[in-house]
Amino acid sequence: MSASHIESVERLAVREQFDTAEQQKDAATLGMWIFLVTEVMFFGGMFCAYTVYRSFFPNTFGRASSSLNATLGAINTAVLICSSLTMVLAVHFAQLGRRKLIVLFLILTMLIGGVFLGIKAYEWHEKFVEHHVPGPSFHLEGEALQGQAQLFFTLYFAMTGLHALHMVIGIGILTVLAIQAWKGKFSPAYYSPVDIAGLYWHFVDIIWIFLFPLLYLIDRHMPK
Repeated sequence: MSASHIESVERLAVREQFDTAEQQKDAATLGMWIFLVTEVMFFGGMFCAYTVYRSFFPNTFGRASSSLNATLGAINTAVLICSSLTMVLAVHFAQLGRRKLIVLFLILTMLIGGVFLGIKAYEWHEKFVEHHVPGPSFHLEGEALQGQAQLFFTLYFAMTGLHALHMVIGIGILTVLAIQAWKGKFSPAYYSPVDIAGLYWHFVDIIWIFLFPLLYLIDRHMPK
């Protein structure tokens, strides 16, 4: 790709409110970081609520945590780490202007994200079958304090459900980017949408890195 063509693509990509592509990229990156800070505050409130209630009811929360499928949780952790790798590669090839490879790794990231959601759906189905969904039919076998156990699963479904919603949104964003990449919209002069989407995707992955040990691993040794 010639230098003149790259310059032409860069001029077309810069919106009128910005003087240069670099200024536009910095503004977009700052906007994403501000958004992610608000997301940290949002998830942080849920983490705080979970931590407080777990400190109040450690035995019940430990027993409820032991009922979760830690193997599926560990598999999903590995799955998301793989999706972070493919997302990094998508950004890398966007920087190089390799259209087909951008599309390939965006699609791989979406597919891996779909695997995560599929495993999570299976896990939620297990909880439904075991009557671990909060409501009139809730019952955790061997636990006398059903109300406290139900509180654990309320937090579990709220936190993992919100995380899954962010995954669905992320897959939607990557779908749009893959279509744009296929049409040749990105080049070494303009790839910031892919880069910024990568920040969002990594944030969602990091949230799961905290969710997995908190929900699945802490106090699993609690006696029945």
